[in-house]
Amino acid sequence: MNEECSSFESMDLSDEIMRALEKMGMTTPTSVQKQAIPLMMDNRCVIAKAPTGTGKTFAFGIPILEYLNMDAKFVQALILCPTRELALQICTELRALGAFIKGLKICGIIGGQKMDKQVQMLRKNPQIVVATPGRLLDHVQHKSIDISDIYTLVLDEADKMLDMGFIKDIRKIMKLTPKDKQIAMFSATMSREVMDITWEYMEGADEIEVAPKAEDMPKIDQYILHLEEREKMSAFAKIMEQYNCHRVMAFCNTKTRVRIVTEGIRKLGYKVDCLHGDIGQGARNRIMEDFRRGKFNILVASDVAARGIDVSDIDTVFNFEVPNENEYYLHRIGRTGRAGRTGQAFTFVTYGQSIRMDDILHYTKVQTRELDLGELEKAEAPVLDDAEQTEELDLNEG
Repeated sequence: MNEECSSFESMDLSDEIMRALEKMGMTTPTSVQKQAIPLMMDNRCVIAKAPTGTGKTFAFGIPILEYLNMDAKFVQALILCPTRELALQICTELRALGAFIKGLKICGIIGGQKMDKQVQMLRKNPQIVVATPGRLLDHVQHKSIDISDIYTLVLDEADKMLDMGFIKDIRKIMKLTPKDKQIAMFSATMSREVMDITWEYMEGADEIEVAPKAEDMPKIDQYILHLEEREKMSAFAKIMEQYNCHRVMAFCNTKTRVRIVTEGIRKLGYKVDCLHGDIGQGARNRIMEDFRRGKFNILVASDVAARGIDVSDIDTVFNFEVPNENEYYLHRIGRTGRAGRTGQAFTFVTYGQSIRMDDILHYTKVQTRELDLGELEKAEAPVLDDAEQTEELDLNEG
């Protein structure tokens, strides 16, 4: 870690960026920001392994904004990410960071929007484009964007992009951009596919690995409840009332269980909707827009369907099932405690999932508190029937 960069003031940032950071109440960089910002401002290529929720957007956003040529009429920075929701989130954060930069234009190029509208935005000569790979190549094919002169290419959540099958698209994009560009790759894991990209395009890059640290992680009170399957809805109802839950995300491992839990919550009288692998992009967009606008306050999702979702004011996360992967636990609870807020997370653990939960706690090193059902006030709740409780579920279902 660069000891001279323990604060944003020590990074010799512009007045515009410092004003924006001050307005957002940010004074101390996170671990990944301390390491990545000086390297990228020195025009180095960077490979960063960093978990969700550690400030990656500002780690690459600050160097990009600091070195923009405001007189140029071409795209200078291209940021690729796996999902529409993440692209919108990055656009929002970069606009806040560049709020005092006169003439700054940031364009999001994503699926689910009309091409014509995006073409109009591109004609305004944005300095920064945030895109999903497939939609970006659509614009390249229609000659509505030129990425042949970019200075910086960012691959955000590279592991997810490659898991979702974007490897061919990324290789096409690499060929369309300058050989001497700066590349910054951010990934929660270093899979074989991610390593292949680094070997192929990022020889000599500086490598950063950031383990989850208490000061970097959001402030989330985490609770574990050991209970039976039939007790989950009752526990959910009691927690919702006793812990003042208002904006909630609930996670399940499969789309079948997502549907069952959503219906159970609806029977309690709450406004709820869900996302799972059978829901198309158009319906998905409408559901997320309704959730952001507060038309319903509880969203139930599978891990696959929830990729890239970011709603800043979620106060509570429920894990109706222990996740199948250790890192999924951090991804799930990281939906709350955003933007300096505190959050709370409740994980329901049945007897058969106790060993899996112990493994997660050993891996993540998080601090949790065991909550007893007896501590909760009584509340009426529907009980899932036997068929729903004992149904065989496909663990690969999304």
